[in-house]
Amino acid sequence: DATRPLEFTGKVTKVELINPHSWIHLDVENEDGTITSWMVEGGSPNALLRRGIDRNSIPIGSELYMDGYGSRDGGSKAVGVDLRFADGRPLFFGGSQPDQ
Repeated sequence: DATRPLEFTGKVTKVELINPHSWIHLDVENEDGTITSWMVEGGSPNALLRRGIDRNSIPIGSELYMDGYGSRDGGSKAVGVDLRFADGRPLFFGGSQPDQ
């Protein structure tokens, strides 16, 4: 939902490279200290593998910054437009090649 922009940082709890879309599960700490588990949608496993992304590319426990859009149903699902590791390395997780 383009009217629901999101930006957060969370810890990777699970990586699913499954068809038709891959998912990264992130635990995000809210302002009140509670945790929300988010699912960030990515491209197909084949598209990611062609770009060099596999299960080992996104270690469990890694901290990721996510800038993207929330799902239309208002739940804890999002599509990531800009994903980066805590050290600033970009993580391409989309289905088509990003602008170079």
